[in-house]
Amino acid sequence: MEFAEVDSAVLFGLVTMVTWGIWIVVGNAASESMDPRTAAAISYLVAAVLAFGFIVVSDASLAVTARGGLLAGVAGLFTGIGLISMYIGFTHGSTTVVSTLGAMYFVVAAVIGIVVLGENLTLTKLTGIAFAVLGIVLVTR
Repeated sequence: MEFAEVDSAVLFGLVTMVTWGIWIVVGNAASESMDPRTAAAISYLVAAVLAFGFIVVSDASLAVTARGGLLAGVAGLFTGIGLISMYIGFTHGSTTVVSTLGAMYFVVAAVIGIVVLGENLTLTKLTGIAFAVLGIVLVTR
């Protein structure tokens, strides 16, 4: 990986972190003002319009393979389940707990990567996962 790629990855990672953090807080406020299921649907409807708009103005390929389309659809299914769960969770608990647990999705992805995809488990990765789990325990207490 080149230096410029790392900088871009960090930049987009930071943008993702900040915008998703804002999304959670605003989504919580929306779910307090209306039915959380409706708030979730509106949230993703706006996101879908934005994503399709980005396809139109960018040089994105419109070619869809059967495998890619199926995998994207399954990813969307799990995204939707997580989104609805998060909005409903806001009505039953604090934003801090719901958002922190939801933000730990990377632990699930890391475990799947190691167990299913055969990625290497290093001491550094194991330590990072352990700290993330410790963070979950501390925030939920």
